[in-house]
Amino acid sequence: MSGSFHNNASLHDNNMHVIVRNKSYTGCTLPTQATAVLHYLHEVLGIDAPDLRPWGRANELPYFLRDAFQFSELELLGQPVVLAIGRAEAKQSLSEVRTWLDKVLALAGQPAVYVTDALASYDRRRLIEQKVPFIVPGNQLYLPDLGLDLREYFRQRAPATEATLSPSAQAMLITALLRQPWQPDWQPSKVAAALGYTPMTLSRAVRELTAAGLAAAHTVGRSRWLRMELPPKQVWERARPALRTPVRRTVWVAAHGVAAHRPSRLAGLSALARHSMLSEPKWPVHALSAADWKAATDAGVRELPDPEAGAQEWQLWSYSPALMPNASTVDPLSLTLSLQENADDRIQLALDELKRQFSW
Repeated sequence: MSGSFHNNASLHDNNMHVIVRNKSYTGCTLPTQATAVLHYLHEVLGIDAPDLRPWGRANELPYFLRDAFQFSELELLGQPVVLAIGRAEAKQSLSEVRTWLDKVLALAGQPAVYVTDALASYDRRRLIEQKVPFIVPGNQLYLPDLGLDLREYFRQRAPATEATLSPSAQAMLITALLRQPWQPDWQPSKVAAALGYTPMTLSRAVRELTAAGLAAAHTVGRSRWLRMELPPKQVWERARPALRTPVRRTVWVAAHGVAAHRPSRLAGLSALARHSMLSEPKWPVHALSAADWKAATDAGVRELPDPEAGAQEWQLWSYSPALMPNASTVDPLSLTLSLQENADDRIQLALDELKRQFSW
């Protein structure tokens, strides 16, 4: 059973009381997320408030799991299910959620479902690829063990989720987010000049960033400035659906004879290995701009039809891979975007490790 549902019902009762047998929530208010789950199940499946009770075996789990989740139990379509409700004060790493739920499954002998109040689209895809059951109340319910994949879509979306930023706007945004120390106000003309953009490209990028709600324009003297109203981490998360991999295409070149033209920035798995415990890839990966690739081919560098012994992988980027001056690798934000669709668990774990290194 699967389908898409567009439902205009709203959640009214945030203080629902459920009386159940044995252990119960009798006489107390259900946790907000648990209440939202019950409303959502009723809206999309027509289930009237199934018995919801604390899971009796939660105390047998390691402390770190009890710190990360609140555990409840209910019967859904005749199947007992454990809900692992993510605690707001304890951020769960998606790379670890599947491993953690497997521990609950091994103890409970029944499906364990991850419950959270929000998931970005790329995180939902990642959980689905890994067959991790989850519920995002008001948005999506994915329970492969029960044959359910029910989706609702936000009725109101910020413009940032509707359109993709151009490569120039993306590069300017990432450059501003990478600045140290962090300052919410920045001058887009200086960033554009450093990236070699024309006044026309600058104007278009500013329009995109302000239309997407990622920055607000204001004037200081005769100069135009942009201000980010949110902290950098929130700006990044809000922008993510509108950002794309900077890699336009990948080429293979022979290692011999390219030393003078080899790009200086490590990219892909080579860069990720520098920032995590990931092993170095078999083929070194470098990034370069389209202009640098043209200069290299004009100088005699040729693309190989297939990789060969000693070959190098060169990524041709849609914007400069040198957004961070004096670095040996591409910047961490662009690197994350270039690998976010890779389903390899090792790579996703390394990306989580990289994310913990962000200055914000």
